[in-house]
Amino acid sequence: MSFVQVSIELLEGFLQNCYLFGATLLFSLPLGLVISMGSMSKIKIIKFITKAFVWVIRGTPLMLQLFVVFYVPGLVFGTPMKSRMTAALIAFVINYAAYFSEIYRGGIESIPKGQYEAGQVLGMTKSQIFFKVVLMQVVKRIIPPMSNEIITLVKDTSLARVIAVSEILMQATDFTSKGIIWPLFYTALFFLAFCGILTLLFSYIEKKFDYYRS
Repeated sequence: MSFVQVSIELLEGFLQNCYLFGATLLFSLPLGLVISMGSMSKIKIIKFITKAFVWVIRGTPLMLQLFVVFYVPGLVFGTPMKSRMTAALIAFVINYAAYFSEIYRGGIESIPKGQYEAGQVLGMTKSQIFFKVVLMQVVKRIIPPMSNEIITLVKDTSLARVIAVSEILMQATDFTSKGIIWPLFYTALFFLAFCGILTLLFSYIEKKFDYYRS
């Protein structure tokens, strides 16, 4: 195969990684916030269920979760997953929502209670205190751990190959089995470029939020 043909197939594979990355963020970021609210709930049963859920998801490998989501519906309920990408997306969203929920929880709980009390003294409602006083400080504090998780997500998308999602690393290893080695290094460049762009983006965002210092 020519260099151009191989490059096109690798690019098509990388677009699968990009789709999985973008869709996972789209669904896991808001879901993680919902889960974090549950883990901070004053209702004990909700708090227990959400904390147990997070413990299980964070305590088991993402690869195992991919197998469970893809194979268990067919083995247990007789309704196999028709789309491998959908199975990968479900597993990734659940996994990263659990991690994001802990980041959200840590950021929210790190704000001193005195700031809430000061807002109440000024006659502000709870929603006003959260959106005008607390929110930007929380965002400032969660940017570093959130950026780490998001960059990790870029690399984790390659795990989708274990359920035969045709992403870039799967394409590269297929070419390697045919005796073509350079696609592996080409794949590394794709990931390095993507992670580099995200690193610069998050550095820029952090500088923008320097105004919100503790």
